[in-house]
Amino acid sequence: LCSSDGAAGLVGSLREVTIHDRHRESWQLRKGISDVGEEVDYDEELYVASNMVIWSKGSRSQASTVYKAFTVDSPILQALWCDFTVPQEKSEKADGSEEIVEKCICILQNSCINVHSMEGKDYIAALPFQVANVWPTKYGLLFERSSSSHEVPPSPPREPLPTMFSMLHPLDEITPLVWKSGGVFGSSRVQYVADHTLQIVFLSADPSIVMTYDTVQSLHMVWALRRVKPEEQSLVLKFPEQGGTPQHMATSSSLTAHLRSLSKGDSPGGSPFQNYSSIHSQSRSGSSPNLQSRSPTISNMAALSRSHSPALGVHSFSGVQRFNFSSSAQSPRRPSITHSPNSVSNDSFLVPEMEPIVPELCIDHLWTETVPNMREKNSQASKVFISTDLCGQKFLCFLVESQLQLRCVKFQESNDKSQLIFGSVTNIPAKDAAPVEGIDTLLVLEGSGNLVLYSGVVRVGKVFIPGLPAPSLTISNPMPRPSTPLDSVSTPSKPLNKHLGPLEESVLLSPVPELRDSSKIHDSPYVDDCTFQQLGTFIQALRDPVHNRVTLELSNNTMVRISIPEIATSELVKKCLQGVKAILPKETAVQMLVKWYNAYNAPGGPSYHSEWNLFVTCLMNMMGYNTERLCWTRNLDFEGSLSPVIAPKKARPSETGSDEDWEYLLSSDYHKNFESHPIAKALCLDPLEVSASKDDFSQSLSLDSSTLLFSHIPAIFFVLHLIYEELKLNSLMGEGLRSLVVLLVQLARDLKLEAYMDYYYRDYPALVKTSRQTCIIDQVQTGFMLHPSFFSAEPPSIFQWLSSCLKGEGVQPYPYLPGICERSKLVVLSVALYILGDESAVLNEASHYLYKITSGQRNTSVSSLAEKLVLWMTSVGFTLRDLESLPFGVALPIRDAIYQCREQPASDWPEAVCLLIGRQDLSKQAWEGSLQKGKSSVGTVLSSDIPSAAESEEDEDGMNDMNEEVMSLIWSEDLRVQEVRRLLQSARPVRVNVVQMPEASDHEYIEEKENRLLQLCQRTMALPVGRGMFTLFSYHPVPTEQLPIPKLNLTGRAPPRNTTVDLNSGNIDVPPNMACWASFHNGVAAGLKIAPASQIDSAWIVYNKPKIAELANEYAGFLMALGLNGHLTKLATLNIHDYLTKGHEMTSIGLLLGVSTAKLGTMDMAITRLLSIHIPALLPPTSTELDVPHNVQVAAVVGIGLVYQGTAHRHTAEVLLAEIGRPPGPEMEYCTDRESYSLASGLALGMVCLGHGSNLIGMSDLNVPEQLYQYMVGGHRRFQAGMHREKHKSPSYQIKEGDTINVDVTCPGATLALAMIYLKTNNRSIADWLKAPDTMYLLDFVKPEFLLLRTLARCLILWDDILPNSKWVNSNVPQIIRENIISLHATELPSSEDLSLETLAQAHVYIIAGACLSLGFRFAGSENLAAFQCLYKYATDFLKCLSAPTASITGHYNLETCLSVLLLALAMVMAGSGNLKVLQLCRFMHKKTGGEMNYGFHLAHHMALGLLFLGGGRYSLSTSNSSIAALLCALYPHFPVHSTDNRYHLQALRHLYVLAAEPRLLTPVDVDSNTPCYALIEVTYKGTQWYGEVTEELMAPTLLPELHLLKQIRVKGPRYWELLIDLSKGTTHLQSILSKGGILYVKLRAGQLSYKEDPMGWRSLLAETVTHRNSEARAFKPEAISAFTSDPALFSFADYFCKPTVNMGQGKLALNSRAEFSPAVRRLERREMSETFELWQMKLVLEFFSSQSHQERMNRNPTRGLFMNSEFLPVMKCTIDNTLDQWLQAGGDVSLHSYLSGQAPEESQLSMLACFLIYHSVPTPGQLAAGGLEGSRNFSELLLKLRRLHVPVRALLRLAPLLLGNPQAMVL
Repeated sequence: LCSSDGAAGLVGSLREVTIHDRHRESWQLRKGISDVGEEVDYDEELYVASNMVIWSKGSRSQASTVYKAFTVDSPILQALWCDFTVPQEKSEKADGSEEIVEKCICILQNSCINVHSMEGKDYIAALPFQVANVWPTKYGLLFERSSSSHEVPPSPPREPLPTMFSMLHPLDEITPLVWKSGGVFGSSRVQYVADHTLQIVFLSADPSIVMTYDTVQSLHMVWALRRVKPEEQSLVLKFPEQGGTPQHMATSSSLTAHLRSLSKGDSPGGSPFQNYSSIHSQSRSGSSPNLQSRSPTISNMAALSRSHSPALGVHSFSGVQRFNFSSSAQSPRRPSITHSPNSVSNDSFLVPEMEPIVPELCIDHLWTETVPNMREKNSQASKVFISTDLCGQKFLCFLVESQLQLRCVKFQESNDKSQLIFGSVTNIPAKDAAPVEGIDTLLVLEGSGNLVLYSGVVRVGKVFIPGLPAPSLTISNPMPRPSTPLDSVSTPSKPLNKHLGPLEESVLLSPVPELRDSSKIHDSPYVDDCTFQQLGTFIQALRDPVHNRVTLELSNNTMVRISIPEIATSELVKKCLQGVKAILPKETAVQMLVKWYNAYNAPGGPSYHSEWNLFVTCLMNMMGYNTERLCWTRNLDFEGSLSPVIAPKKARPSETGSDEDWEYLLSSDYHKNFESHPIAKALCLDPLEVSASKDDFSQSLSLDSSTLLFSHIPAIFFVLHLIYEELKLNSLMGEGLRSLVVLLVQLARDLKLEAYMDYYYRDYPALVKTSRQTCIIDQVQTGFMLHPSFFSAEPPSIFQWLSSCLKGEGVQPYPYLPGICERSKLVVLSVALYILGDESAVLNEASHYLYKITSGQRNTSVSSLAEKLVLWMTSVGFTLRDLESLPFGVALPIRDAIYQCREQPASDWPEAVCLLIGRQDLSKQAWEGSLQKGKSSVGTVLSSDIPSAAESEEDEDGMNDMNEEVMSLIWSEDLRVQEVRRLLQSARPVRVNVVQMPEASDHEYIEEKENRLLQLCQRTMALPVGRGMFTLFSYHPVPTEQLPIPKLNLTGRAPPRNTTVDLNSGNIDVPPNMACWASFHNGVAAGLKIAPASQIDSAWIVYNKPKIAELANEYAGFLMALGLNGHLTKLATLNIHDYLTKGHEMTSIGLLLGVSTAKLGTMDMAITRLLSIHIPALLPPTSTELDVPHNVQVAAVVGIGLVYQGTAHRHTAEVLLAEIGRPPGPEMEYCTDRESYSLASGLALGMVCLGHGSNLIGMSDLNVPEQLYQYMVGGHRRFQAGMHREKHKSPSYQIKEGDTINVDVTCPGATLALAMIYLKTNNRSIADWLKAPDTMYLLDFVKPEFLLLRTLARCLILWDDILPNSKWVNSNVPQIIRENIISLHATELPSSEDLSLETLAQAHVYIIAGACLSLGFRFAGSENLAAFQCLYKYATDFLKCLSAPTASITGHYNLETCLSVLLLALAMVMAGSGNLKVLQLCRFMHKKTGGEMNYGFHLAHHMALGLLFLGGGRYSLSTSNSSIAALLCALYPHFPVHSTDNRYHLQALRHLYVLAAEPRLLTPVDVDSNTPCYALIEVTYKGTQWYGEVTEELMAPTLLPELHLLKQIRVKGPRYWELLIDLSKGTTHLQSILSKGGILYVKLRAGQLSYKEDPMGWRSLLAETVTHRNSEARAFKPEAISAFTSDPALFSFADYFCKPTVNMGQGKLALNSRAEFSPAVRRLERREMSETFELWQMKLVLEFFSSQSHQERMNRNPTRGLFMNSEFLPVMKCTIDNTLDQWLQAGGDVSLHSYLSGQAPEESQLSMLACFLIYHSVPTPGQLAAGGLEGSRNFSELLLKLRRLHVPVRALLRLAPLLLGNPQAMVL
């Protein structure tokens, strides 16, 4: 598109497209809105042509770009911007009260409205009626229904339909608007807006008002738009017409009935949902179709779908259904509501089904224009806008074109801000008008064709556009205005400024502001062809005003965009204007601004530099000065501007020059500057004196008292003085200060303010000698001057105020101008808070002046003051950049506070505070914390993006996405990670190493190789479970690609020839379906790589579905994994149903378990239904028998346990309790694998009642514990209760069980259920049930394996008794075993007749394994050393036992099981730590194949290996109840015999360990380099019953202990800035850090290197100081730079530049101030101080360090490093003192004496004298005189008198000789 400003350019480029449809095009502009809220200056445009909308942005400086384009199906009626607010749900966040604003664009079509939000959501809302107009409001959209002509209110009982509707969000209902009318006696009525004579002409969002036009009465009204209050809702729903139409009481119902009645007729444009609603109504034949109750599911869907992005607004079903206004309101079917066949009788209030439409917005009447005597019929406003005048008064302006009037109504908010008050109407004749918001004015096009600028209703001046002839000068003016005769040529409007005088009018076209940067003709081809020079082009209309730009429509159909110039561009002038405006009455202020604006923007206006000079001249003229005669204003340089305020100099005919020119040069600034230049001194040039010019003193100038601002001079002077003080606080405004002080000196001299004169002299000693000219103000006239109450005789000085504060003297409040002197306010308040310790200083709004009387007492702890100060400064928006522009003396207290906070920050400060104190590490942390979970940036910081070359060549082994960077930090010494990858990879063929025996034939050899491969495959198939643990949550998938699932490789390679060995050759028998579970696990492992923070959706999950059937098992596993990491909740219900109907067993298992874990503990009804279908016991007894595969039933039962976890839901518990002992059915049902079903029921029951112990509310009649005990030990079967009696009448034909419980089936489930119900309750009585039997007889009755479970269960119940030592482990073994079994590894056994040694030995190993496993649970993820050593000892014992001769008695299988259990227990304790000893054990077990080593043991060993490296060292295990339940399911200590074995335990449950894993790795990341690094952290544990509060140091990255055990975590110095995370307030902050990747940002201190580069800390700066022992500044060796950096470029730089001549200081912040100090002191020594600004700073610094509050801080915290070197300050102080004293002795005392006695001192001494006065705080002569020092005779008397004037003693010693009248100096 052509680069153009807006409309015309786009129109031009689109002309070809829409040539046939020209009349349809329209566009609107608005000011560009940026995302972050910074100021942007461009226009945004919405252009509509037929059925497309184009949204573009651009301006003169920025090329126009198309931002978005939309095309819709039918022609567009209107397009607009609108912001919708979406209220946040409470559940999402605790602080979710703030609303989210969705910025949208709305496109209105005939039958629907499309809404597109900036985030990319789009909605379509169907419209139930024809819309005439849409308006964006503060709350949402407002619709006007178009009323067809024949909709006249019919028969009396019929109530008219509403005409205005609102929609607060595209997913909400469209509801009618109500209005509230005040009745008599304050009774008010609320009713629907149903008056179709009211038309909206204007709607504004801020203030929220609506302007309507009544077509009958021809009146405009203004209404306030607001949300409905609940009581008004109920009013309108009960009796909308309470007092209105008594004849029809049932109106409300008839209205809603009418709204709801379904017109089967012509809905406008055939809404897509029409058919749906009519079908819906016919289906409910029972009730009258009229009373459609709203279907609950639909509204819930509407509420639900708020959170997702629906393609269609689902609720619009109900919307259309609820009021279908067909375009013909009276359809033949319903002549009127009362007789209509489908309506209800009048008493329809009683009908319960009807639900009315609740209104959401309400309008209140505010103002109606007065009725004039004669009224034109169509005086509707064609254009309405709100304009502000230059003083901030607001006007509502509306243009009535038929009367050529712009009517302006002034309005303002009432004091309590609750309503708007409207004033009177002013009429301005106008043909068109537009607001210019940028400069608070409006542009009016007069009937004559002139453009005039108004501010409010005050006329500013005509606008002159270069290139457009002014209409007043064109000879013939053919203006086609039928309504008025042609105007005669008008004269230019009267010049506004009397200084203009009679200039030739033909030359200057009146004081018209020229548009300096106004646009010339458009650059677009569409406009180029017309020239403005042709006569008869005039401006026809104004349109599209944005900020200060507006488009002119010319009579020849072309458009020009112009911009109106600003009021002022220089910072200084803006500030002064603001101040003066604030202090003057409004009318005067507007007049002053108008004059200034005209002067500033005269044609050929001034350039930036001379703006200040112009301002001074203009201001002084308005005060009554004659700027011509005043010598300094006369010489101000205007750069030749022809300003109407200053008459141009007469051009001199002579070319020769004159004396005046020389004088002009001598008095110029340049000359003054050169005189003081060092070169002039060096060359000993004598200063040239200007001869006093002739008229300077000969006549005194007097002021003209009749001017505008004369009476306000004192007020203006005081304001300008305050601005002067404000500018002092900004070191960048020095130039402005010098300009301003000249003006102030002149005014102070004329107002005869001695104190001020003296004050300015002290600030700028060089100035005073140059300007001496006074203007006399008549005494008589002084009476007219208004001296405002706030005018003080003593000049307010910010530096003086701070100085008094620091010295601890009482201070007067400091005057302050709100909105202008913000810096002064900030500095005053922060010093009051930090130095005076007054906390209330920043709490309440300060009064008009900071009249804060501060008192001397202190009460708060000082450390919190620093914190308070820093927090407060951020809250008022103070940043580091502001701090840097404060003068250093003023900034020092603030810097001190910052320095203190930087040392000990709190971890939960907001981002801005951390930036202010210079802790980017914290601010980055805070920023990441504020991101939503979805946008987690973990991936960005810690991810190895590019796989190394070695990896890319090898096959995908599923472990490529691990974060190498962090792992290499955690395990830096060795390659254990590579080793783990090698052990866990299952994607490459294994080596089959078989030596061919000489006697074996080739065929036998091949068989042998294949048999060997079969053994190895048992191991390969067990690997994926471990791999899933290792890669847990390590990958963020790309939403456009499928998830790579590494293939499970079951082939082998035989050396030496590397031939392939394959199991499918048919030489040996391979079990069928051998690999189906292995591929399931493989799918789970791949799916578990996906991190919970990834953004994936339903479509992606379905997209991953494999095309080939072989991979279905892997996909089933993938689905389960998505459930475990929480993504399965995004899968649409439809797809879940789809997968389950396929009947693929694995998919069902994976899906059911996945969905249940995703909905853990929610009792979600939909999921419960889903699971119940698969569990016969949860279906009603009469239901059809579904043939559900056994494993799917098992998965569903566990799913029920997960969904109801911890809820103690009675019905579920009852069913599950019965299911543990479910008998086998009569046919073959329930006969196979009964153990796993019973176990699943037990586990599920345990989960449902998890940890509830004896407080199971309402379940006492179920006798849960007793029933479980019976299942555990056996006994008579109870009578089957409940509704399933029938099923179990006949016993099984296959299995003889009799009446007793089959303990072999029910015991494991019951034991674990008891363990989980009484988990951690320390319930002794239940625990005693689980004790191992103590007699041989009883021992024979229990399977040894069950002893393992019983011991485990008992220990979990007695949680607090578990101790990590072998004594405790052995205490679980019963007496009888302990006496008879010597030890685990005895060589031979004692023989004995009456004892079965086999039983004892097996019982012994299983009990010990059970106790050890409970130890693993108790210390899971804790890396507890004692527990580790104890378990390690037992593991090695079992290993020895395996090879001992006695192993055959215990049984290899039993020993292997116990060893696997011990290995798992070890891995649980050391989870995530990658402990080497455990890794070696696992590797040893990995190598053992063949023999007893079956699939299950491999599974256990590799699970242990996976736990050891859980999530690549990022995750660890938790010991919460829910985690223990999950681990019990996952690590159930009975392992499958072969890969398809699910008899005792469903293999899929092995993956539930994910629910126990929690991120606990803390990774320090260096905030500057953004790389992980080492940092020392200190962890403090809370005290418990076993240990007191302890602290340990860890080197991060490290796994933290469980958070509930910790009190605090600290990042320790000295290398990094300290950082404290306090967990006593709650762990949420740390949890969120850990869940986002555990990134803790840290920041290196200066002069330190990271632990990686300098492990021992020998290269830091501190170390060097220690070795040298001298603390003074020393020669800087280039090598020392290595302490700061390891960057070679910087090394060479240092080498080159830092030869040992440079002296280097210490301390970082000190350098800053020292750098500013030294030159100032040097200048003082050379006596070249022309301004005393820097001396003040030094004085403040010295006072700060000697101030009381600072001393207190130092005493309280003596170790704290000082900002500046302690030697540095005294040296400074000494130098200054000496310099001043030398001056005093060298003749300064004379000038000091003459100053004190009131004569003028000699000029050469002026600047040093000022330095002396400031440094020693000498009072002014006036104050001394008032102090009555004349009579003082001795020093002590002086001391007393000067105490009152706050003169320090050291100054007194120097003044005393002069004051006592003995001129010898007494300098000590």
